[in-house]
Amino acid sequence: MRRVLFPRARLAAALLLVPLAALLSACGPGVAGPVQSTAAAPELKWEELIPKSWDPTRRYRNISLEALRDNDPRAIQMLDEMRAVWDNAPVNVALDGKAAKLAGFVVPLDNTQEGIREFLLVPYFGACIHTPPPPANQIVRVVAASTVKGLHAMDTVYVSGTLKAARYSSADMGVSGYEIKSAAVERFVPKQPQ
Repeated sequence: MRRVLFPRARLAAALLLVPLAALLSACGPGVAGPVQSTAAAPELKWEELIPKSWDPTRRYRNISLEALRDNDPRAIQMLDEMRAVWDNAPVNVALDGKAAKLAGFVVPLDNTQEGIREFLLVPYFGACIHTPPPPANQIVRVVAASTVKGLHAMDTVYVSGTLKAARYSSADMGVSGYEIKSAAVERFVPKQPQ
């Protein structure tokens, strides 16, 4: 994982990414047309993947983050500690082995002329590419049942299949806490107001 130094305001924002991710999980451009049909599985919200007892910000609440400079060794140490906590974020074991459907953004792990078969599913636009990766319990490694044509980075999709608690580490993109293999992938189409 590459190391990124944040300005103080971005450090504080980084601590708030988990709640923000939950709010933004259904945002993004809709793309019409199914890629593969999905099984009838209960749709999950991203916050359901986080154990209710997990609070990664607890230890930073009494620290005045705005008082730290970017090159302050304490700020660098906190970022390293926070990244370790996020990479080892616990998963919701009650969801292990359950059928699930989840909407999110695509971060390709492979990309060929035939399309994409393996990718990370993330809850908000830019995760793992333009911003630090979210916690592991907010990243799902997806292996599609077959190669998906016309899929690109940050496209929005629904993924259905059996959700498993499984760690996967990508050197550049982050650590996932879940996976769905043999997944059905469908392009996300936002619901139209009636």
